Amino acid sequence: MNRRESLKALGFIAAGSGLLTAACNTKDAKNTTAANADKLSGVQDFEYERTARLKEEKFFDEHEMATITVLADIIIPKDSKSGSASEAGVPDFIEFIVKDLPDNKIPMRGGLRWLDLQTKRRHGNVFIKCDTKDQLALIDEIAYPELAKPEMQQGAAFFSLIRNLTSSGFYTSEIGIKDIGYAGNKPGVWNGVPDDVLKEHGFDPTKFFG
Repeated sequence: MNRRESLKALGFIAAGSGLLTAACNTKDAKNTTAANADKLSGVQDFEYERTARLKEEKFFDEHEMATITVLADIIIPKDSKSGSASEAGVPDFIEFIVKDLPDNKIPMRGGLRWLDLQTKRRHGNVFIKCDTKDQLALIDEIAYPELAKPEMQQGAAFFSLIRNLTSSGFYTSEIGIKDIGYAGNKPGVWNGVPDDVLKEHGFDPTKFFG
């Protein structure tokens, strides 16, 4: 299952711009039907159209997306086994989820600004332009909520949120699924009753089917 199929399974179906215009005549209806061809069975039209609108909207600006990308790769970096969170498409996943669940908008945007304010005070620059060691030093202060100082609690709450979103995005991507070794459902092979079971019940495996 690749990332697109994972999202389809959740009802997050990619849609063409034609879905955003209601069909008013036969020609429009035919066009809408064609554009709807890949809609997942069971997803209602209003859900499909809402998803299309969300995918057309932009919430995070370029700087915010760049910051999310850096954070996601700090949380799940590339290693010898699999690619990083950004390579798995996590920033785009977070962008979509925040629009889909708007209660996350203020905490996410506020948290990103909090990071920049912290690094500007400490190093005179925004988070993504700081050295990796300085980025990680700040993350160490907010990565464990129970250990974070009172003045760092806002950052700790933000980091917990983006860590959860990053994990969700990564482990529903093709890269993430391969990383955990999930092979999916596979057909079983029946080779008959095992010899030890036959013997336990008093049957001679060499003669039972003879």
